[in-house]
Amino acid sequence: MNVGHCVALATYDGAPDLAPDDLLLADALERVGIRPAAAVWSDPSADWRAFDAVVIRSCWDYHRRHGEFVTWLDALDTAGKPVWNATPTVRWNSDKRYLIDLAARGVGTVPTRVVERGSHAAPGDVARAEGWTRFVVKPAISASAYETHALELPLGVHDRAAVERVVAHGDVLVQPFLDEVTSDGELSLIFFDGVFSHAAIKRSRHGDFRVQTEHGGTVAPVDVAPAIIERASRSLEALDELPLYARVDGVGDERSFRLMELELIEPNVFLAASAGAADRFAAAIARRLG
Repeated sequence: MNVGHCVALATYDGAPDLAPDDLLLADALERVGIRPAAAVWSDPSADWRAFDAVVIRSCWDYHRRHGEFVTWLDALDTAGKPVWNATPTVRWNSDKRYLIDLAARGVGTVPTRVVERGSHAAPGDVARAEGWTRFVVKPAISASAYETHALELPLGVHDRAAVERVVAHGDVLVQPFLDEVTSDGELSLIFFDGVFSHAAIKRSRHGDFRVQTEHGGTVAPVDVAPAIIERASRSLEALDELPLYARVDGVGDERSFRLMELELIEPNVFLAASAGAADRFAAAIARRLG
């Protein structure tokens, strides 16, 4: 047991006492003799050197304060304590261009194109050139479907206004709309230290495409075929460093699973959805401390 170790669970000021998922993790850490401590990442008074390690968890505003967030990652590096997931991984994962990197490494992903802020190219033109009648536009730095829009050509007045608003604030991704998201749901596979733990299915509410619960979506436990687990694990095998935790979001079946998001910063890992999941997460942290 790692008696005496104190681990910071980094959260944001909207959940200073930890999100429900992380409360389950905190209890599990105590069961293996590790003292958990909630710490708001943006709190200037937080002393990160006081902890034996920092686990980046529910920093759910990082995409709205990305510059500050990266500066905080730099401060963690200066503190010299172990950070999970590792700060280079988090920096890379904070910009959704990582999908293009993973595709180049042989991971089956949703096709992704980038329209840079200030570019003369328009997302609608990119979609038309790719033959995507229905497509999705989202900021390259975003979370929880923030400013994510499902659109259809030709664009109407309101759609063009939405696209112009998103592009005005930064680089954007353009992707084909996947019908499976609304018809079958989006799978989330959870891994701790590269080992599959459990899975959930996320479904959008009627009339919407966003599966996040804050947009009316639902989450339920689900059993997944070994072939899907194997395909999802390829995303982790393509990384430079094995993450402590990962949520692999995708659609498809054993033959056609495609990565939509590889969540390595602040995902809800649905610990309540699987018996023993919190203990498996805590055990992975204990191993790294040990």
